[in-house]
Amino acid sequence: MDIETQVRTALEPLPHELIDCDPDLADTAAFCAHYGYPLEQSANTIMVASRKPEGHHAACVVLATHRLDVNKRVRGLLGVRKVSFAPPELTAEITGMMIGGVTPFALPPDLALWIDAAVMECPWVIVGGGSRSLKVKLAPEHLAALPNATVVDGLASPIPT
Repeated sequence: MDIETQVRTALEPLPHELIDCDPDLADTAAFCAHYGYPLEQSANTIMVASRKPEGHHAACVVLATHRLDVNKRVRGLLGVRKVSFAPPELTAEITGMMIGGVTPFALPPDLALWIDAAVMECPWVIVGGGSRSLKVKLAPEHLAALPNATVVDGLASPIPT
């Protein structure tokens, strides 16, 4: 079963809206500008990977208006000395998804999923749909109910405007 089908299957029992998008407009800022969705209600799922020691990974969900605290908060949660954003190849290897389409749905069952608490304050959010041609609009409480999901205070901080 391909990843988009896995995502659609995971979403079936949940109230949600699927939004088709041009793959060239899948990056959050371009998607929001073109399709008229607010950045402050769009969330990115970002893969992180440890470098010292190697082999520790997590998916982090943060609002597009926030910056993930990789060097302090994520590093501490992973319990490693060095961590960084996972490169596109590693993201695809672990999740089966390309950057611009990574979603919290249909992730490997043993992968930690950390959701910044600010995401939970939104009435709804837009997240990736498993591919660069699909987005999902749903209430954030459905993200927090996913396996291995933990809502984390201070996972990200607002980007100064």
